[in-house]
Amino acid sequence: MITGQFFNNGGNNHDDLYGFIKKQKVHSRFSGQERSHEPYRGNPSGIDVGAFGQQQSALPVFHRPLQKNHKALSDESKANLLEDYAGNKKSLLPQYIDMLKDENFNVFYNAPCVIFIIGSKSVKSLDVDCALAASYIMFSAVERGLGTCWVNLGSNIRDPQSRALLAIPDGCRIVAPIILGYPKTIPPVSERHAPEILRVIS
Repeated sequence: MITGQFFNNGGNNHDDLYGFIKKQKVHSRFSGQERSHEPYRGNPSGIDVGAFGQQQSALPVFHRPLQKNHKALSDESKANLLEDYAGNKKSLLPQYIDMLKDENFNVFYNAPCVIFIIGSKSVKSLDVDCALAASYIMFSAVERGLGTCWVNLGSNIRDPQSRALLAIPDGCRIVAPIILGYPKTIPPVSERHAPEILRVIS
């Protein structure tokens, strides 16, 4: 359950929650702004809040990358995705193929911070557990004035040195790379489609 702790006005009713979710947006352009009191220092974007929405299998890994590491991680994930696509291990939309081949494209959009949510490959519900943790962390980040985006293109990091840099244990898989930072602008809400209700059983 997501409660009123995510809202600056302290509200916890249905209208607050509905309005909050309805206005959610993804951010891929960040200001590069640095602040001495950055809310993702020590407890980046409320990682402790993510624990409320997860099982023990989801382990957030906070990474505030140096520029060279930032590009190296992006380049590796891009190369692995293209290799998997060439080997028919993954399917990609045509526009993503062009983006991944562009050496100037950074899958993390040059965000000042990335949180990798990982977990053990042996856990059957890993994707669900990590998605729950990600949603709580992203809601909490918005409350702190940060923009976020789940960047699945950045999850294909396999090199042992890269994984050691991120302190990812053996046997774990990256599920949700979340970029965050202070947004340059607040983008308009994208088009939403009404849910298709197949059946109501009472």
